[in-house]
Amino acid sequence: MNGRADLRRAARAPACALLLALSLNGCQMSESNSNANETNAPRASNDAPSATVETAAPVVAGESARGGDDPASVHRRAVAIDMHADTVQFIVDEGADINGRVATTHLDAPRMREGGLDAQFFSIWVEPPLYGLKGERAVARAGEQIAAVRALAENHPETWTLAVSAAGIRRAAAEGKLAALIGLEGGYALDEKLESIERYYKVGVRYISPTWTSSLSWAGSSGDTAGETRGLNDFGRKVIREMNRLGIMVDVSHVSDKTFWDIVETSNAPVIASHSNCRAIANVARNLTDEQIQAIAKTGGVVCVVFYPGFLEPGWKERKDALDVEIATLVEEAGREAEGSGSVKRIARDRVREREYARRLSMPTVARLVDHIDHIVHLVGVEHVGIGSDFDGIQATPSDLTSVADLPKLTAELIRRGYTEEDVAKILGGNVLRVLEQVERSAAR
Repeated sequence: MNGRADLRRAARAPACALLLALSLNGCQMSESNSNANETNAPRASNDAPSATVETAAPVVAGESARGGDDPASVHRRAVAIDMHADTVQFIVDEGADINGRVATTHLDAPRMREGGLDAQFFSIWVEPPLYGLKGERAVARAGEQIAAVRALAENHPETWTLAVSAAGIRRAAAEGKLAALIGLEGGYALDEKLESIERYYKVGVRYISPTWTSSLSWAGSSGDTAGETRGLNDFGRKVIREMNRLGIMVDVSHVSDKTFWDIVETSNAPVIASHSNCRAIANVARNLTDEQIQAIAKTGGVVCVVFYPGFLEPGWKERKDALDVEIATLVEEAGREAEGSGSVKRIARDRVREREYARRLSMPTVARLVDHIDHIVHLVGVEHVGIGSDFDGIQATPSDLTSVADLPKLTAELIRRGYTEEDVAKILGGNVLRVLEQVERSAAR
């Protein structure tokens, strides 16, 4: 890759109490309702053979479904996995019970069933302006969110199971249960301590992104000026290697370009983008360049497309930014009037944005989302694309993908464009299952 170090990847392969401060010494992690024998001891990883980018065949119209089945049937047969949703903030801050219908979220259990979503990675998001770039408050904020995800399976085992592996996701789908998984968005709650990574692993975290929109001392973000020149330092590289050792997927969504390249040069296991789109279509820093998409594929990883219009539609972010100036007074007033923590006030401000965006901005459709999928497929093949909605972390959605219940519309558009049932199954979740298995196998070496 233009003189960069060789990229490496792994070989392919077909509840204890949680303290809010994560003082978890001796705590062991297991999947809910699982008889699988899984070890949580530290494991050493080895370099895996290097690989080349797979050549993508063009998307060609053809028989879209087995026996002429309709898109809804194709969708139901797939194991569908969403790599990123921020719903847990509403559970923690507003007491939302997502086992029933919730009017103020994009996602809940009834709509997951309606939308045929089998597994959800819940984002554990620590907002630096409110909780800091490190320290006890950041750790505690992550801890209460993790506890809320774990409580889904603990309190409602008839509906949810906590999954920590590809096998756990498949088992949940076979049993007709919803799989809850955990991803850490931003490394703020690591508190700049390498041993924190194993603690998070033991309570179920299966991917970590080094940053959100604020850079750390050891990793740069795409969301601030520091990230324009900051990559991984020595500690940051140790973080990536420790994630490889344990079997935690490395997520590059939100990181700076320099940090991205440092990650793919450091990781010995497949790399993912949990919720990112294509910069060639929507030129924003949060999206990936073609070269970056190809690099992720070389690691054996997957790019999961995000539903946010600002990362889908060219020019939408600029229109949104202009509107933000106009509604600034309304937004700030909502924050002042909201009673509760800083997170509650931020949610109140976001709800004003959501209302005004819906009223005054046009939204892209699922067709634009599939444009991004098409672009990735043409670059690197259908084996390297998935979905990461960012539901409940965004204040606008495509006009016809307004909640998790609408996911079958994505399958319908894929089939309309000529994707086969096998392709659809890979995009909806099969590729993520493969990457999870590869990361697990790499860690077990």
